[in-house]
Amino acid sequence: MGEESLWMRKVAANPGHSHWYIERFRAMARAGEDLAGEARLIDAMAPRGARILDAGCGPGRLSGYLAAAGHDVVGVDVDPVLIEAAEQDHPGPRYLVGDLAELDLPARGIPEPFDVIVLAGNVMTFLAPSTRVTVLGRVRAHLAADGRAVIGFGAGRGYPFAQFLDDTTEARLTPDLLLSTWDLRPFADDSDFLVALLRAA
Repeated sequence: MGEESLWMRKVAANPGHSHWYIERFRAMARAGEDLAGEARLIDAMAPRGARILDAGCGPGRLSGYLAAAGHDVVGVDVDPVLIEAAEQDHPGPRYLVGDLAELDLPARGIPEPFDVIVLAGNVMTFLAPSTRVTVLGRVRAHLAADGRAVIGFGAGRGYPFAQFLDDTTEARLTPDLLLSTWDLRPFADDSDFLVALLRAA
């Protein structure tokens, strides 16, 4: 078993953290805030009825949107509390509790490969640093030959963008497009967010 994720360390330090996170998004949904921007980008780039893996799916807001749009969606998260909330709030996808660094979907009865794999919500920054390249390698292993991975996270979270891009190279993923937002604004040297569209090198 690999090093514990930073997310699960937060949960261990504050057992109410997962519930706070779930309620935060439920409150935002009640207030009518747009919680589907990432999912709209994924839907736009995916073929109809695509197989999509939402890696680090949290409480399921993206998985639910993409399943409602007609895609075959699997959501995976390390936190069982978040998976339980996803099943309640966004039924439709198949949800699994799992560590992204040890992801072996065929062993769980999930066929491969996926047309799109998405890691939104700063998932990369919640991984244990020692597992980042491993997770990127698992992403590549689950991608279809012409599939793409989409990974988004913010600056100032302990994972410099340059290091991430070096790690993608090590994991044999190559960027097709770098953006600074989920609504398609170009990436620049001073961008405070990165959305990377990647394919197998």
